[in-house]
Amino acid sequence: MALQASFLPSALSAHKEGKTVAKDSVFLGAPLSDHLKSDFSPLLLRTKRANVSIGVRAQTTATAAPSVNRSAPEGKKTLRKGNVVITGASSGLGLATAKALAETGKWNVIMACRDFLKAEKAAKSAGMPKDNYSIMHLDLASLDSVRQFVSNLKRSGLPLDVLVCNAAVYQPTASEPSYTADGFEMSVGVNHLGHFLLARLLLDELKESDHPSPRLIIVGSITGNTNTLAGNVPPKANLGDMRGLAAGLNDTSGSTMIDGGKFDGAKAYKDSKVCNMLMMQEFHRRYHEETGITFASLYPGCIATTGLFREHIPLFRLLFPPFQKYITKGFVSEEDAGKRLAQVVSDPSLTKSGVYWSWNKNSASFENQLSQEASDAGKARKVWELSEKLVGLA
Repeated sequence: MALQASFLPSALSAHKEGKTVAKDSVFLGAPLSDHLKSDFSPLLLRTKRANVSIGVRAQTTATAAPSVNRSAPEGKKTLRKGNVVITGASSGLGLATAKALAETGKWNVIMACRDFLKAEKAAKSAGMPKDNYSIMHLDLASLDSVRQFVSNLKRSGLPLDVLVCNAAVYQPTASEPSYTADGFEMSVGVNHLGHFLLARLLLDELKESDHPSPRLIIVGSITGNTNTLAGNVPPKANLGDMRGLAAGLNDTSGSTMIDGGKFDGAKAYKDSKVCNMLMMQEFHRRYHEETGITFASLYPGCIATTGLFREHIPLFRLLFPPFQKYITKGFVSEEDAGKRLAQVVSDPSLTKSGVYWSWNKNSASFENQLSQEASDAGKARKVWELSEKLVGLA
């Protein structure tokens, strides 16, 4: 039975929505060689179709290496606001990015979130201009919810210019796996499979965009890159032969882990981020030349205070922020990280496709290098094909 996206009580949701912000610093994010050298009935929809304002109010109490970028088609431009969907925009990086874009007055932000009330309160608390954002229900732990979200967005008639896949689950201390509505291990099910289906179903919307620079952005993580110091902190990301992914990511049919191994919450998160970065590159290889859409990933720096770490042990939550501030000096505030992701959404200079963006200590963006596994074209193709089967696209 299809999940009715706008009316699912948030208390029934199995996971906690966080932000896909890696937990290590920019300093640690550099390659090892550099260290050696130095988510028809949305509860609330406020937006604009072309230059005409529309509104729907809730009736309830709540509501391979990158190639050279192809230029946008000549004469392709629009005077309307850009429309950007950001998953997991009710807190952390997603909220900070939504705020940064909404405040420009050039973007209408669709906050794709599991908990409507949380998102509304967060937007108001952050002082986001009410005419520049809308909220739609999306639970990435349910493929039916993903499909319902896409249906609602299409029925609204709202153009889509940029999709930001940001929400994430991180369960580093879990001794037993939890599962999505479709029976997948939660971290990979939400972080990778939910976003993969969302991006695939919205690709045609991005193709039809009249925005000068339509983009699909998938937030990556330093922790999935084993060519960095942080990526080498055990347990290290490793997809192996993907026997677990092929079997359906559950211990009934095989294993909850992509590589077929024993469940490890921290590794499941890291593996999901490798999948995110591989999928960005596979989207680039399959669709960039044909569509001109920019496909990119990024690591915005270490937001040591993000809610992504709420399931970590108390001592870690206490010591990690000062460690990043005073030892590695790689600490980045939610506000600054949000501005960086907003930059990848909107900056005319960041239109190169197939790129994994990072920032140096001077807050200047640069094209970072992915690890051998996170840039393996063969693995990217295999993850794509296995994921298509799991989400019902093949």
